[in-house]
Amino acid sequence: MANSSLMDKLVSLAKRRGFVFQSSEIYGGVGSVWDFGPLGVELKKNLKERWWRSMVYEREDIEGIDAAILMHAKVWEASGHIEGFTDPLVDCRQCKKRFRADDERLKGVPGEPDAQCPVCGSRGTLTAPRQFNLMFKTFMGPVEDAAAVVYLRPETAQGIYVNFLNVMQSSRQKIPFGIAQIGKAFRNEITPGNFIFRTREFEQMEMQFFVKPGEDERWFEDWKERRMQWMKDLGITPEKLRFHQHKPDELAHYAKTAFDIEYEFPFGWKEFEGIHNRTNYDLSRHQEYSGKKLEYLDPVTQERYVPYVVETSLGADRLALVVLADAYHEEEVEGEKRVVLRFQPAVAPIKAGIFPLVKKDGMPEMARQIAADLRARMPVFYDDGGSIGRRYRRQDEAGTPFGITVDGQSMDDGTVTVRDRDTLKQDRVAANQLASYLVERLDR
Repeated sequence: MANSSLMDKLVSLAKRRGFVFQSSEIYGGVGSVWDFGPLGVELKKNLKERWWRSMVYEREDIEGIDAAILMHAKVWEASGHIEGFTDPLVDCRQCKKRFRADDERLKGVPGEPDAQCPVCGSRGTLTAPRQFNLMFKTFMGPVEDAAAVVYLRPETAQGIYVNFLNVMQSSRQKIPFGIAQIGKAFRNEITPGNFIFRTREFEQMEMQFFVKPGEDERWFEDWKERRMQWMKDLGITPEKLRFHQHKPDELAHYAKTAFDIEYEFPFGWKEFEGIHNRTNYDLSRHQEYSGKKLEYLDPVTQERYVPYVVETSLGADRLALVVLADAYHEEEVEGEKRVVLRFQPAVAPIKAGIFPLVKKDGMPEMARQIAADLRARMPVFYDDGGSIGRRYRRQDEAGTPFGITVDGQSMDDGTVTVRDRDTLKQDRVAANQLASYLVERLDR
């Protein structure tokens, strides 16, 4: 069941605490384009680094690349995006709003006199459905003609496929092996929405794993389970995660099998990662359109084949929204309402808040020195404004796992109070032992 109230609170907190801002807000904003603020960019960076570590650093059989956004137009012919990456579109000639043809709010048959616009209420103003390509088109070079047409990529996967041979030969990898990439993609969505869930500019974390035909189903199951376990290891509530298998009529044209990992957002169960068996569709198409053989020669059996591909495709922005939504909690502490983001410490944007209890007796100086020392190791925030309780609350809303307070006792024995965000338990720790104390608890 949708919970618009919770979503409103989450959007409000995201702006107030500096996670996400509306793009070009001072000019009225740009529809479904968002900017990640100081805390948001740290959260997303931590998530991307965690994904990259699990995919590339911890495995011998996956290599990383960063392919260009602009690619040869024939790439998108071969992939089927120019011909098939379309949605049926309906426009209202009166209010200029645009809708998908299957939008449940549309009344009547678009293009007919009785059809009614769900926004302005006008009758007979809806156009008949027409196909609308979701790729952004632009031009390369000084002349805007057909020969100079290029597209902003709608997915990062094709940059991996066209570099299959380059990566395999330069890294001396053998099948099975994978190629991972994190990068921007762009889709001119007709009906984007739900905050940063569906946007026109977004970031993908994709991995294409190349396998021998006949071994694809085993690898598909392996990656399906690995990806779900990775989500649980991130601290996401297991009861809010589930698989959704694509039925035959839901499968993409390239897919043999496809599962989504869905999360129960405030607006319902929605997909944020896909695991797909793409067979040899992509490499075969690029082989056909480029004239370049994209085969693998098995050095043992001397068998030649075009590899099958098992893909894991995760939206970085959607994952950030999952983590934000899952971390959001409201509770009562000592008679007061507390809003807290219970991020796993390893992905929290700020690791510790440092506070002098009062602005005198040498406490600010000691607190600032502690902040300076820790800042070389981790992101921290110094705050001496308002009551200590108010400062704790501000860091709770930011998801900061630890609060460090310099008080009167600190001046006597060099210890400080360390408050745990979740348990509210307080420990006395020697100031010169803070870094090791925090590092030990942050990798959780």
